[in-house]
Amino acid sequence: MAASGYRDSMTTAAKRGILAVVTAIVLVALGVGLGVVVGDALGIRTEPATQMSPAAPVDTDIAAAVPPPRFTTVDAPEGPRVDAALDELLDAAADATHTAGEASLTVVSGDGDGGDDTYRLSGTPTALKVEASTIAGAVRGVYDLAAQIRAGRSVAEHLGEEVASRLPFRMVEMGAVGVDPNPAEWAPGTDYSHASKAFADVFLPEAPYIDQKALASAYADFDTFLRHSLANGYNAVAFPGFVEFVTFDDVPGGPVYAGGDDHRAKAIALRDAFGPFWDHAQELGMKVFLRTDMLTLTTPLEKYLTDRFGSLDTENPQLWDVYTAGLDELYAAEPALDGVLIRIGEAGRVYDVPGWDYYSELAVKTPDAVRAMLTSLTRQAEASNREVIFRTWSVGVGAVGDMHTSTDSYEAVLGGIDSPALIVSTKYTLGDFYSWLPLNSTLEQGDQRRIIEFQSRREFEAFGAFPNDLGREYQFAVQKLLAANPHIEGIWTWTQDGGPWRAGPMTLYLKAGFWQLYELNTQLAASLARDPDADVAAVTAAWAHEWFSDDPDTVRAIVQAMNGSRDAVEHGLYIEPFAEKRVFAIGLEPPPMMWIFEWDILTGDSAVLDVIYSISHDRVDEAIADGKKAVADVEAMRDAVSSTDAATWHDPSMRGAFRGTLDYEVDVLRMLSAYREMILYQGQWHDTLSSASYDAWSSARDEFTTLAAAHTEKYAGDVDYPAYNLTAAELGVQRADRDLAMAWIARGLLLLAIAWLIIGMFAARTRLIRRPGAAAARASWLASTRPWRARESTLGMLAPDRWLMVGLPAALLVATRAVQTSFLSWTQLAIVLSAWLIFVLVVRLLVGRRSPWPVIAAVGGVVVLRCVVTLFALSFTGPGGYWYSFWTQPTARTIYIAIAFALFVWVFVAAGWALVAQVGRRRATGMVLAAVGLALAIPAGIVSAIGLETALTVWNDQMGLLPWGLARILGITVYLDIPADTALWAAVFGAVIAGVGFALAIRWRRGAASVA
Repeated sequence: MAASGYRDSMTTAAKRGILAVVTAIVLVALGVGLGVVVGDALGIRTEPATQMSPAAPVDTDIAAAVPPPRFTTVDAPEGPRVDAALDELLDAAADATHTAGEASLTVVSGDGDGGDDTYRLSGTPTALKVEASTIAGAVRGVYDLAAQIRAGRSVAEHLGEEVASRLPFRMVEMGAVGVDPNPAEWAPGTDYSHASKAFADVFLPEAPYIDQKALASAYADFDTFLRHSLANGYNAVAFPGFVEFVTFDDVPGGPVYAGGDDHRAKAIALRDAFGPFWDHAQELGMKVFLRTDMLTLTTPLEKYLTDRFGSLDTENPQLWDVYTAGLDELYAAEPALDGVLIRIGEAGRVYDVPGWDYYSELAVKTPDAVRAMLTSLTRQAEASNREVIFRTWSVGVGAVGDMHTSTDSYEAVLGGIDSPALIVSTKYTLGDFYSWLPLNSTLEQGDQRRIIEFQSRREFEAFGAFPNDLGREYQFAVQKLLAANPHIEGIWTWTQDGGPWRAGPMTLYLKAGFWQLYELNTQLAASLARDPDADVAAVTAAWAHEWFSDDPDTVRAIVQAMNGSRDAVEHGLYIEPFAEKRVFAIGLEPPPMMWIFEWDILTGDSAVLDVIYSISHDRVDEAIADGKKAVADVEAMRDAVSSTDAATWHDPSMRGAFRGTLDYEVDVLRMLSAYREMILYQGQWHDTLSSASYDAWSSARDEFTTLAAAHTEKYAGDVDYPAYNLTAAELGVQRADRDLAMAWIARGLLLLAIAWLIIGMFAARTRLIRRPGAAAARASWLASTRPWRARESTLGMLAPDRWLMVGLPAALLVATRAVQTSFLSWTQLAIVLSAWLIFVLVVRLLVGRRSPWPVIAAVGGVVVLRCVVTLFALSFTGPGGYWYSFWTQPTARTIYIAIAFALFVWVFVAAGWALVAQVGRRRATGMVLAAVGLALAIPAGIVSAIGLETALTVWNDQMGLLPWGLARILGITVYLDIPADTALWAAVFGAVIAGVGFALAIRWRRGAASVA
């Protein structure tokens, strides 16, 4: 009988051992699967990119300025369009340094009223005659004569020639019209709102809602902008707003605004205020398109839509009938409006104005929604003889997130929508307005009318504060796209807009700062739209003549500086081995800059910097040399401008501004050069474990911190040349500084943990078992690897051993997580440790009067094993190396996730198994489920109460895993498409699990059980 019992116990033990091994294998296999899923979700990969290949800079002949004649007689048709053109011509002649001789001008216009601005310049140098079949052509001829004067060229240069524009549609946004140049709003440098706050001083919160004095000032501002844009060659303007001007009185099932709702009164007041603006633009020959996001909403409008349709169902054509009814109303009231310009790919709080109940939502996310919207809006446009301009731009949100860059997605979204009232607008770059991007191939496809978008004040390249001559790149794009797509009919140039308005320099188009610097790109875009074969070097020279000097040597020096400006920007602000490739991650296509994410935020996060290094790892020396060369190039540009005589400039202060901006660029690029050296050597150390790389990183770190401090001291609070935002970079340096120390601490903790495990493995076979703590180590090892023996492993244990069995794993867990965060993230520690504490406390409470030590031994033992895995990963180069492997080494990442996941789940398996001997399988399972559920529900509930976006922002700021700027742009949850209520649902899920667990954990009465 004894032998039989012994065999039975051996058989049971063998079965349990086999089950444990099988369970471990299954958990590891699941962990491998999870690792593969994580790798797929990260989706980090690269592919070659075909760069744009503009022509190299060429020297152009810089001749002496030709004095214009004094116009003594002008014979032209009457009307505001012609008057505005003649004003520009006479102002140009009056602004010239000298005049020579006299001339008359005759302007002849036919009866055509179309947009064709072709004209012929005939007559003689002293008797000029502009002949055109349309008024558009007649005024274009006059504006061109004015441009010749401002460029220092002869007004007779094109005598006998017919001048025609290749692209008839040339639109600008609103520049800085209505924007108050208040330095106090720019000085902090941390306002990343994309709201221009145009006309903010015009709007009043109460009736009559309009400040008439401010409105009159804004009207004058608008008039100046229109006249300047017409002179530059533009003929359309995008005016902000739409829903603000609509009462929605006639919508089906209305009204939207109940009686007494001030939204309706505001709409009428705003229409009355800005209607004269639109009428004036029409008088001067400028088309007006209202520029709006979709969905554009007010609180009552959103309530009306959700009440009527159940949600903001953008795939429902009836929802769009509400907006088309609004357009019918608006066009009837304001006939000067020519259409709407719609964006669906960006929206939300970054564009909202506090206290102004007009906002937007990212709600048009599917091809069906886009098609429903465009079908309704173009039908309305055709019926009202208007046009709809639809922007393909998006930020990777929803199913239409890549229609801007994917030819397949473009076709899926827009294929077959070919209304004559539809114009599709697309950025010329395959992405946002960055350098190094390929030409946007989606502009080469489609049957729709197309326009190309350009940005003059390049938001990602120092907000236009650096010289940045885009002429050759623009020319390459225009010529290539026109050859590929006959449906392209125009351009849209952003003279000012794009990105945050008050985080960069206070350069406001036509009114503040050194805006003349990026005026060059506005003039280049218009010149190339009219003549794609224009001499871009001559356009640059003409710009220099107009704004800076008539002196040939001075103009030559400025052109020389501008010729080098693109190389300096492309190599000083970008890391070429990374920038020249298309990079994909988390379902998005990160931009080619990334280490500056975005605008003026120098990032310090591990995801970006580690991936940049991994892509550049075999070209580190080249990338570092690029940064130094960019500094030298800008120094040469500065020398060229400094060599000019201040007396030869129209205004010596402009020479000072030019030198100031080059000083600023040298300072920034020198700092960035040290930073790129630092981050590349840092990645090299994590990759190779080379002490030489660590020493190089340390030297570059010292140089960067010195230059960064000097940069901040010099430029902080300077609204013309603001200091870069170095917060994220400094946080990154702070974490990197601790990596080596954290690695040594991890090594020490790892040795301690391994010693604990070794003692636990072998103590029973040696005299160690008599030593203090050996029994605790033995119980911990036995209970974690064979949890069915947890109870026997703790029998007879002395109190000190019991407390050591609790204290050592707990202390090791806290220390490991603290080291993993470099002792910098209390958020990470609070979430992780609170979840563990809740789990342990719930299990302890449910165990009740029974001994808690078996389950404590099992859980504590697995915690030690789990810490060993993490400490091993941290022991090489600290947390920085840990995350470097996670982001860039798929095999190591998958192995780590597999083991870590298996041990994490094994904690709960071991806990339940250890409890079975005391309470049975059902109750043991219930206790573990209840503890796991509450450990999830309570922290998730707290996060939900705080707000997921807020919690993620704080956590990421401390951990430095994702770009710090994400939360300052659209928000982490929006950018990564994480539902805002995720934490709430996690809490609910945890609560359900806990509920099931408690139901299983309680004692069931036998009678009730048998009835059931």
